[in-house]
Amino acid sequence: MKPKARKSVGSKPRSLDYPVLLRTLARDEGGGVLAEVPDLPGCVSDGETVAEAMENVADAIASWIAAAEDAGRSVPPPSPTERFSGKWQMRVPKSLHRRLVERARTEGVSLNTLAATLLAEGLGSRSPHSRVVMKSR
Repeated sequence: MKPKARKSVGSKPRSLDYPVLLRTLARDEGGGVLAEVPDLPGCVSDGETVAEAMENVADAIASWIAAAEDAGRSVPPPSPTERFSGKWQMRVPKSLHRRLVERARTEGVSLNTLAATLLAEGLGSRSPHSRVVMKSR
C-alpha cells in the first residue's frame, strides 16, 4: 500500500510534498535507482530499489530544506501536480479512424486499447528511462 503524503504544517513544505523524478541507473553508473527533486536544485539521492531511493530522497529533501533555512535562503514551494482523468477527445482524419478501427478488429481489441498501446509504444520509444512519481494526496 502506498504511504499517504504528509500534509504541510503551516507554510512549511514537507518532504513528501515534492514530486520526485526516478531513473534506473545503468550498471556503469553504479546500478540501482536515482531519485532527483527538480524543485530543489542539487537534491538527489539513490537506493538499490525504488522504495529505498524514495526513503533516502525523503531524508535528502528534509536535509536540503534545513540547510536552506539555516543559510537564510528561501525554500521553493513544491510544484503543483495535476490529476489526470485518463480521458480526452481527439480529432483525427476519417481515414486514420477507419484504419485504427480495422486494426483493432484484426487484433481483437477495442479501439481504446489499441490507441493507448500505440501511444504508449510511441512515447516509450522517444523518452528516456525515467518517470515522475507524483505526490499522493
